[in-house]
Amino acid sequence: MNKNSQIKVIAIVGATASGKTSYSIELAQKINGEIISADSRLVYKGFDIGTAKPTEDEKCGIPHYMIDIVEPEFDYSAGLYKKQAADLILDITKRGKTPIIVGGTGLYIDILLKNFALPEIEPDRQLRNELEKLDNDDLYSVLADLDTDAASDIDKNDRKKIIRAIEIVKTTGLPLQKSRGISQSPYDIEWIGRNFDRETLYNRIDLRVEEMLKCGLVDETKFLLNKHGRIPNLVGTIGYREMIGYLDGEYSLDYASELLKKNTRNYAKRQLTWFRRNPDIMWNIYPDKLKK
Repeated sequence: MNKNSQIKVIAIVGATASGKTSYSIELAQKINGEIISADSRLVYKGFDIGTAKPTEDEKCGIPHYMIDIVEPEFDYSAGLYKKQAADLILDITKRGKTPIIVGGTGLYIDILLKNFALPEIEPDRQLRNELEKLDNDDLYSVLADLDTDAASDIDKNDRKKIIRAIEIVKTTGLPLQKSRGISQSPYDIEWIGRNFDRETLYNRIDLRVEEMLKCGLVDETKFLLNKHGRIPNLVGTIGYREMIGYLDGEYSLDYASELLKKNTRNYAKRQLTWFRRNPDIMWNIYPDKLKK
């Protein structure tokens, strides 16, 4: 606790492939810390290679939380993440250790640490049924027309998030950002941002994709399809989505690899756009280039 009775928390954020995992583990070893993942896909069991989930060896004995906690069929939410991660922060602090929040899912991080209040909007089944009839491009266009900023933060193929965003905007009559109330955070947060110049980051992404393929991404996708079927959380996840297209014979493996690299780069851009809005983040790699 600090003098204001706020809980000390360190947040390590940034784009995919920016070295957040290795940096956080080194930091945790130095300061007696424990790591809470803030990644919306690492919560799912079996999503290993496709999400670059850290292995036990890579964790170096540092406790990691919010990883492998639910089956992919479960519709995990940001609200549930906030509750469970907040409980973990308290537990880690009570044991005299420092909580380190690590990840690239900006919504999870802000809802937890900035104490965003999610709008309590009941599902509109009629609206959802109408939206489900649209293809991905038309669905995305509906959101872009309603809320350009919200659309820029969401993958064009993530139908679940797009439909929920449309639902909230239509119900509240407000842009998504304004519909989220903010109250006083209970945490004293040290924000650390990880990034590289664009060329370096994109090279790291390309190398990561090639490593995923060498480690068996195609076989992992086959296994997940056989076990779970074409559930939304699988077909909507970058990495598996591209491999499913290959397995369906829509394109070659080489094309799937290039498509995955492209989609990951686009995801990294959206992540950085989100985190740039936070003036408290101290960028420790190429901050000048990032701020431009």
